[in-house]
Amino acid sequence: MKRIIEANFLPPPIDETEEKTRILIIDDNRDFIHSAKCALERTGRYSVSEENDPARAHQTAQRVRPDLILLDVAMPETDGGEVAARIESDPTLHRTPVVFLTALVTKAETKSGLQIQGHAFLAKPTSIPELVAGIEESLLANINARGRTQTKIADLDL
Repeated sequence: MKRIIEANFLPPPIDETEEKTRILIIDDNRDFIHSAKCALERTGRYSVSEENDPARAHQTAQRVRPDLILLDVAMPETDGGEVAARIESDPTLHRTPVVFLTALVTKAETKSGLQIQGHAFLAKPTSIPELVAGIEESLLANINARGRTQTKIADLDL
């Protein structure tokens, strides 16, 4: 059973007037989804939706419009790579950062900066601080990438 390793860590809660970051967890392991959802929502920073059927993952992402997707790599019938490809091909979702979750790598490999299909990944099981750090790093990288794109567009002579 893959679970979140509990730790005595909670990041500071966001201001009540701030909108929570929308996270979608796509994983066939209901126990993992439940543990991760509870841990993330307890921080007060995230609103978490879930999908345990990879065949419905794209449809759920379209409905939820998450700010970030946590996506299991190894799922039955449809793997995480296929789900990520569908999300990336959707014009309304293609800029949504995806963080892969996998038990197929070590924590050392996670920290080395390796990526799966160009996406960050976290080793399972993971601690709450590692999960939150992975989410925040990916969100920041996405904001920075969008800023660079906007700068390049603004620099064009049209």
